[in-house]
Amino acid sequence: MLNVLLRRLLQAALTVFVVITLVFVLFSVIPGTYASSLQADKRDVSAEVLERIENELGLNDPLPERFGRYVVGLTQGDLGTSYATKRPVADMLGGRIWASFRLACAAILFAVCVGLPLGFFAAMRRGSWMDTATMTLAVSGLSVPAFWAGLVLMYVFSLQLRWLPTFGYGSGGLSHLILPAITLGIAPMALLARTTRAAVLETLNSDFIRTARSKGMSERRLVILHLARNAFVLVLTTIGLQFGSMLGGSVVIEKLFAWPGVGAMLIDSVGLRDIPAVQGTILVIVLFFLLINTLVDLAYLVVDPRIRYR
Repeated sequence: MLNVLLRRLLQAALTVFVVITLVFVLFSVIPGTYASSLQADKRDVSAEVLERIENELGLNDPLPERFGRYVVGLTQGDLGTSYATKRPVADMLGGRIWASFRLACAAILFAVCVGLPLGFFAAMRRGSWMDTATMTLAVSGLSVPAFWAGLVLMYVFSLQLRWLPTFGYGSGGLSHLILPAITLGIAPMALLARTTRAAVLETLNSDFIRTARSKGMSERRLVILHLARNAFVLVLTTIGLQFGSMLGGSVVIEKLFAWPGVGAMLIDSVGLRDIPAVQGTILVIVLFFLLINTLVDLAYLVVDPRIRYR
């Protein structure tokens, strides 16, 4: 397990370096800067003031020099200073990571609690009305745009029934978390239902399942001892990938529900061409995704000791 962890850390370091390099180069070569975004906002800023701002921010320095300063800062734990707020990017992210993490955890919890049972029972009753209804629901969940589903949920449960607040973080209570979590979890729930059904059906057709049944093992023991554990390996991959991508995938949902998370910060920073904030936000999203995938790889060894990484 230690060797697996070391290899994953090395791969993560290489991935992070490639990502920060691509993001830095991309936002450095495309037209427009933070100073030019001030003019786009129709602010009364003279050309002299804009040039002075660019010089103060180092935007006119050569690209290799700016990238070198950024990499050196990262090695010291410095994500840079936001052009717009003049605050350290690390401090800005520190106040938003917890909000995004709560939303991601609630969304994946909804997806697992709904999608896992639906997929399992659909596979156990293959060809029945429940199987058809579950797969129809799964296809619909994957096809419906997240922002549209969020608007429908807001209209029904906030405007019509008045059960839940429309948007905002509130005091951190659960009432503000329910609608954005369900909206974010609809697509992972649908994918998890389909994956679970496929994994269970594949396991049911395995030789060891037929052997256990031929020996007279009850269906309950068969499900607990053999079916669930072997099918869960594939399901675990889906859960890990979906959970890892939720910080990046929650961008639209956070803006729709005015949720003060990392995704909302990313959209605001891109609009302002606030390069340090964009780079820091993307770095956090990538690190979260890599962390979850590493934990999933380690969990494989616990769920199924037969798995060996080469």
